Amino acid sequence: MAEAAPILEAPILEARGVSLRFGGVRALTEVSFAIRQGEVFSIIGPNGAGKTSMVNCISGRYRPTEGGIWFGGQEITRVPVRRRAALGIGRTFQNLALFGHMSVLDNIMVGRHHLLRRGFLPGMLYWLGGAQREEIAHRREVEEIIDFLEIQHVRKAPAGTLSYGLRKRVELARAVALKPKLILLDEPMAGMNLEEKEDMARFILDLNEEWGMTVLMIEHDMGVVMDISHRVMVLDFGRRIAEGAPEAVLADPHVKRAYLGEADEAVRDLDEPVTA
Repeated sequence: MAEAAPILEAPILEARGVSLRFGGVRALTEVSFAIRQGEVFSIIGPNGAGKTSMVNCISGRYRPTEGGIWFGGQEITRVPVRRRAALGIGRTFQNLALFGHMSVLDNIMVGRHHLLRRGFLPGMLYWLGGAQREEIAHRREVEEIIDFLEIQHVRKAPAGTLSYGLRKRVELARAVALKPKLILLDEPMAGMNLEEKEDMARFILDLNEEWGMTVLMIEHDMGVVMDISHRVMVLDFGRRIAEGAPEAVLADPHVKRAYLGEADEAVRDLDEPVTA
C-alpha cells in the first residue's frame, strides 16, 4: 500500500443510508461510508454491484431515493452537478467523455470553465478588459497539468486521434483542471496495458500526495487497488459488505465469495499485487 498522505480525522465526504431505485430495481440499499480528507479510497465489487451508481449519486448525476450525501460538512444531496463541481468535486468517466474534434489543450480548458470569473460583456471586450489576462492565467495552470501528466507532445493534437491510454490521461487532466478537493475516478485503468497502468497509478499517487487531492476510485485491477489504496469498500448487489484496509478486506470470506468466487486459484492471484 502507498505511503499515506497526511489524513485528517474530519471526513471530506459522507454517504448516509444511501438507497437508489430505478422502478422496482434496487441499485443501492442503505449504503453508508465516510472518506477522510487526504486518502485514496477505493470501491470494488462484481459487475452490477452498484459502484458507478454510488459515484453518480456523489457527483449529482443521480439523486438518492433515500439517504443523503455530505461534502465538507454540507449536505449536497439535492445540489446540482455544476454546483458540486464548483464546491470541489471532479470526476472521470468509465466511458471516455472527451470532445474528439478539440485539441488536448482545449479539452482540458473546458475543465476550468466554472473557474472563469468574467461574464459575457468582458468576454466581448476581450482585448479591453481583463479577460485576456484571466485566460493567460488559466492556460498557465493548464500547461502545468499537461507537464505533470506528461502529455506535452500531444497538447495540440485532436483528442480523438490519440491512443486509448493517452485519452484516459487527457480525461484525468480535464478533471484535475477543476482544481477539485475530491476527485472521483471511475475505472481509470480500464483497457490499459501494464505500462499504462503503472503510469496512471503513479499519477494518482502524486495527485494525492503532492497535489493534496482526496481520491475516490472504482477499479477492477486488484493489484492497483492493493498498491495505492488506504481503505477499500466492497459492494455486492448494491449493499456494503466490507470496508477497511485493503489486506483485511480482501481476506474477508464474504468478499472472496462475492467478488473473487470460491476458487483458491483466484484468491492466490490477488495476494500478489502489481507494483505501480
